[in-house]
Amino acid sequence: MTTLEADLEIERLLALHPKGFDLSLDRITRLLERLGNPQDHMPPVIHIAGTNGKGSTAAFSRALLEASGRLVHVHTSPHLVNWHERYRLAAPGGGKLVDDDVLADAVRRVGEANRGEKITVFEILTAVTFVLFSEHPADVCIIEVGLGGRFDATNVIKRPACSVIMPVSMDHEAYLGDKVELIAAEKAGIIKRGCPVVVGAQETEAAQQVLIDTAERLDCPLEVYGQDFVAFEENGRMVYQDESGLMDLSPPRLPGRHQFANAAAAIAAVKAAGFPLTERAIDKAMTSVAWPGRMQRMPQGALTELAPKGAEVWIDGGHNPGAGTVISEALAEQEEKSPRPLFLISGMINTKDQTGYFKPFHGMARHVYTVPVTMSESGVPNEELAVRATEAGLSAEPVSSVANALMLLRDTWNENEPAPRILIGGSLYLVGEVLAANGTPPT
Repeated sequence: MTTLEADLEIERLLALHPKGFDLSLDRITRLLERLGNPQDHMPPVIHIAGTNGKGSTAAFSRALLEASGRLVHVHTSPHLVNWHERYRLAAPGGGKLVDDDVLADAVRRVGEANRGEKITVFEILTAVTFVLFSEHPADVCIIEVGLGGRFDATNVIKRPACSVIMPVSMDHEAYLGDKVELIAAEKAGIIKRGCPVVVGAQETEAAQQVLIDTAERLDCPLEVYGQDFVAFEENGRMVYQDESGLMDLSPPRLPGRHQFANAAAAIAAVKAAGFPLTERAIDKAMTSVAWPGRMQRMPQGALTELAPKGAEVWIDGGHNPGAGTVISEALAEQEEKSPRPLFLISGMINTKDQTGYFKPFHGMARHVYTVPVTMSESGVPNEELAVRATEAGLSAEPVSSVANALMLLRDTWNENEPAPRILIGGSLYLVGEVLAANGTPPT
């Protein structure tokens, strides 16, 4: 595999600076001042926070804007296989992942401007986002929050075109608080006085009320899912409704009922940000949207060849109880369309509620193979993860790798049964590892 120049620059920074989070805006503010405050010279920004659904909403927003002929920059995190995935630069006909030499140059310049001072790598990479997005022309930027909101490094944008808060649930409690209201208050930190706000479908009234109260206190134009806009399935179509009326649309290409709500939030956000949308452009976006590693049917490759003949292999990086719920619901929908035995191949990291993630699969999954997450120092040992799955009422056993799990399933499969449906997930690190081993990284 070719070593990319940008990877070498980032690895050098990783050796100098901590990998984790240190929530504060002081360091990034200092660094950005030395760089000429590029965050103040970017195209209008749609800023997206939330526990789950941020990436999907960013993908829908991009698809909507590009279907309308707009040039769009997109920043998402984390990446799955290559650092370059975090930076999609606007281009006619659709944005492209940043070229290696362009990214390497930006990382080098930002690293030099920091002058070796204390900072996290995420903060440096966020400054790289602002440098790239300010130096390349576009109509709009979509920027996903890394962690939380209030003290996230992306939260130096003074006047977003729209702030979007997607579903808030328990995650990163050590950083954000141990009650959903506290986590919602942190996410609400991206809301700026007088700037439009879209609140996506929330799992709890408590979280929703915190977000509404914050927006109202800051005199923000506010759109709330279920009150001001909504989307639902009807006769295999998606119906979107807001104050402008009803639209009958193609269903979202991304699997799962939850994607109707994510798509609706993106439509509301793009409109609130001041970019008109035609029904034709929205329909096109629903059928063209792509979001790797999230309820994605795994492309044919080196790993899928190891599965039982005819098996469906899916991947999803969701890793908390809220994600477990929406993934299990998406798989239940697949089961309705085409019944197959469900197996999980799962790896997780130790900052997540592992048993809570597995519980929604009780009564659905026939068996869980637990695997190590080799791309993270925080990976849960596969033997321990099997215990967590058993606590959730599932049948589970540890195996040494995804490849071995697939081969074990293949070698023991009863060919008189329908071929299995397999979900590989529980961690974005695992999904990235799997896509790399399969030879099908995101493009």
